[in-house]
Amino acid sequence: MYLGLDLGTSGLKGVLIDADQALIAQASAPLTVSRPAPGWSEQNPSEWLAAAELVLSDLAGQTSLDAVRGIGLSGQMHGATLLDASDAVLRPCILWNDTRAHEEAAARDADPVFRAVTGNIVFPGFTAPKLDWVRTHEPAHWDACATVLLPKDYLRLWLSGDRVSEMSDAAGTAWFDTGARDWSDDLLGRCGLSRAQMPSLVEGNAVSGTLRDTLADRFGLPAGVPVAGGGGDNAASAIGVGVVRPGEAFVSLGTSGVLFAADSAYRPAPETAVHSFCHALPGTWHQMGVILAATDALNWLAELLEADPAVLTEDLGPLQPPGAPVFLPYLGGERTPLNDAAIRGSFAGLDHATDRAALTRAVLEGVCFALADCQDALSATGTRIESLTAVGGGSRSDYWLAALATALDQEIALPEGGEAGAAFGAARLGLMAATGAGAEIATAPPIARRIAPDPALRAAFADSHARYRALRDAIGALP
Repeated sequence: MYLGLDLGTSGLKGVLIDADQALIAQASAPLTVSRPAPGWSEQNPSEWLAAAELVLSDLAGQTSLDAVRGIGLSGQMHGATLLDASDAVLRPCILWNDTRAHEEAAARDADPVFRAVTGNIVFPGFTAPKLDWVRTHEPAHWDACATVLLPKDYLRLWLSGDRVSEMSDAAGTAWFDTGARDWSDDLLGRCGLSRAQMPSLVEGNAVSGTLRDTLADRFGLPAGVPVAGGGGDNAASAIGVGVVRPGEAFVSLGTSGVLFAADSAYRPAPETAVHSFCHALPGTWHQMGVILAATDALNWLAELLEADPAVLTEDLGPLQPPGAPVFLPYLGGERTPLNDAAIRGSFAGLDHATDRAALTRAVLEGVCFALADCQDALSATGTRIESLTAVGGGSRSDYWLAALATALDQEIALPEGGEAGAAFGAARLGLMAATGAGAEIATAPPIARRIAPDPALRAAFADSHARYRALRDAIGALP
């Protein structure tokens, strides 16, 4: 068997697959986010370890783990986990959707060397500006910082005792030479850091270390199980749904929203606010547009209405043309295509007839239009999408998928087990590390169904997207 662990923002998921990649067992444990100040988003790494213990215990209760031969990791990207010389955590991890370092990010992005080397804008959510913020506002933590780890790599440190990262996750730090697939000593030096404070690097399908004997004994795994490099959450999801070749893409409706396209070459286009990162397999890269709130926007509305998010979407019935309300999902700023940490969300076009269903449709449509903006940005780089697969918790909503297919004017394939995409991809990477297999095993999963654009509503969605863009530009121009 092969174990995949995915450290997400809202929870940690674990899956077990057999040698034929059939799902044997799965488990999850919830995580919460702390927001101690406007624009802040943090988690205590000790909560990740507690969640991992719960997931491993749950899996061990479902089936014996003595046949596990490899472990793969996936996780939320960009988080800054600061450790001292004894590997003690210095402060809560500053997460990917934290925008406190927007001024530091703008200052780094103004240095053309960063875009030239990384192939990306220095976004506020990236790791490097967060360390700049720590140096200014928490100098004692800066002085004590011996190692900076990304979230899944802190989980790896607990599992194997190794300070290691891999290319797809490291590419989101703003310290990484994406074309060369290595840390940039120049960029690290400009930030007052050195390679000694970074984890070593392996490819996602390579062995990064082996499971600690104490954990193997505790959860019933054999000794010496290899731990794969793994991947950032989106790269791992791509491995899970077989998006590893040019023309293949997926859209993720998770806490954030992602439109991800695989490529065999490095094609940076930072001026579009598209992310150009390494994939989790050697010699492969990817581009993606990222929006900061997808299911996060629906969950926000559900909390406001004191309703269950699933119930809100289930009550909508068949797809309708967009109504008068327009929603901008910029609850914590936006990445693609705006690169604007200060912009905030908005409802417009409300009237006396606006009810709960109308607000829900507007939120779903707003996320769809934000992803359509990502599609336009990817197209501007020359990236082509020939097949599109949906993953993430939001893909459980038939209404949302129908709206998204129509907004993108693209058929969407819904795979069986798509919600476990990143954890399943991590398990596949664990299999690769243990057996020496490669991209050939990252095949597309069975497709449960396909959702086609509604030709009768295509014009209505295009008109509403134009209204969305007009509102976006007007809101963005406000001081």
